[in-house]
Amino acid sequence: MPFSQNTDSNTINIVFFDSKSYDINFFDQEIYSFNQTHSDKLNAIYVKEKISLHTLEKAVGAQAVCVFVNDVVDRIILDNLQKIGIDVVALRCAGYDNVDYEYAKSIGIKVFRVPAYSPHSVAEHTVALLLSLNRKIHRAYERTRDNNYSLEGLLGFDLFGKTAGIIGTGKIGSIVAEIFHGFGMQVLLYDKYQNQELANKINSKYVELDTIYTESDVITLHCPLFPETYHLLNKSAFDKMKDGVIILNTSRGGLIDGEALVEAIKSGKVQAAGLDVYEFEKEYFFNDLSNEVVRDPVLAQLLLFNNVILTSHQAYFTKEALTAIAQTTIDNIAKFKFAGVVQNLVE
Repeated sequence: MPFSQNTDSNTINIVFFDSKSYDINFFDQEIYSFNQTHSDKLNAIYVKEKISLHTLEKAVGAQAVCVFVNDVVDRIILDNLQKIGIDVVALRCAGYDNVDYEYAKSIGIKVFRVPAYSPHSVAEHTVALLLSLNRKIHRAYERTRDNNYSLEGLLGFDLFGKTAGIIGTGKIGSIVAEIFHGFGMQVLLYDKYQNQELANKINSKYVELDTIYTESDVITLHCPLFPETYHLLNKSAFDKMKDGVIILNTSRGGLIDGEALVEAIKSGKVQAAGLDVYEFEKEYFFNDLSNEVVRDPVLAQLLLFNNVILTSHQAYFTKEALTAIAQTTIDNIAKFKFAGVVQNLVE
C-alpha cells in the first residue's frame, strides 16, 4: 500500500534503502510476525537505491527510514528527513560512522543501530580468510579445476605455536581470540577497554599496539572506525611488523591505509591479506559490476595480487545474523514509535 493511502495512526511506515532480495526476505518475515502478534502495525517499502537527495522522495509519508553500512546520512540528508517528518534513522548494522549522529541528535532525530547480531558469523569468516590464505586454498581450487594438481607454490605453515595479534576485543574479537587460542596460537590482545576475563580464559595478556606490530605473525582488526583509528595500519605500522605477516580486516575499511598496504605486500612485509572491507567500498560492494572497469587504482591492485582474498562485506552474511539484524531493527523502531522506549541508540 502506498504511504499516501495509509492513514491509520497505529501503522508505522518504514522505508528500507539499499535493499537487496535477502533484506526483503528477512525483514518481511519479521514484519509479518510483528503484525500477527500486535494491534499496532508496521508497513514497509523497499528501495534498491541508497539514500540520497534523489531518492528521499520515496520516504515521503514514512515515519522511519532504515539504512545500511554504505548509506551516507549526512547533515543535508538529515535536514531533509526532518522536513518530511521522519524522526528515526534505523541502521541495520553495528557500525555508525556513515551517519552524522551528533547532528541528528541536535535536530531531534533518533539514530538506532544493531550492536550485536551474530558475532560468530564475522569471527568465523575472519578465520576462514586466514586458513584460505595460509594454505592457498583459493589457488588450489582454481588449479584442480584446470586439471593442475601441482603443489608448487602452495606451501603454508602451522598456525600452532604462532602469534596472533587481536586489535579490538569486543564480541567479535573475543571469539576470534578464543578460536586462535584453540589452534594453539599465542594470542596478544589490544583494546582501549580491556576484557581481563577473556585474557585469563585464553592465558593471554593485553599489550601496546607496538607489541602487536612487532611480535605478531597474524594481525586481525576488530575495532570501530573513529578519527583515532582511521588508517590505524599505515606505513609506520607496517614498517614495525615482522616480515611475512598476515593481515586480516573484517571490521571497517578505513582502518587500513590501502596504498600503504599495497606497498607492504609488494615489498614482502605483508605475506598475505584477507579483507572483507575496503575504505572506498560503497562505490562497489553489494553490486554486480562484472561488466565494468575497476577505476579505483588501489582496489584494482589488490584484486591483482594472488595473496589477497577480498570478499565484499559478507562476513556478517549468515541466516542467524540476518534474522537477528531484522529482529533488532524492527524492535528498535517499534518500541520507540509505539511505546516511547529507546534502546540501542547511537549517542
